[in-house]
Amino acid sequence: MNAARRVTANLPADLLDKACQTTGKGITDTLVAGLELVRRSAAAVKARRLKGKLHLRVDLEASRERARR
Repeated sequence: MNAARRVTANLPADLLDKACQTTGKGITDTLVAGLELVRRSAAAVKARRLKGKLHLRVDLEASRERARR
């Protein structure tokens, strides 16, 4: 992970408690997990916008072959 930043935020106590119970982790780890979900959902939205705009030609048989050692 990159350098950490200390932040002060006013969060709804019940939401934070429920989130920590759900993750089974502490406050910092729970907030990091939530921020990762936000980042991933933004990436998923961006990927969905590309639907139908990328034209890939993939040889499935060749891509499935494993390198033999």
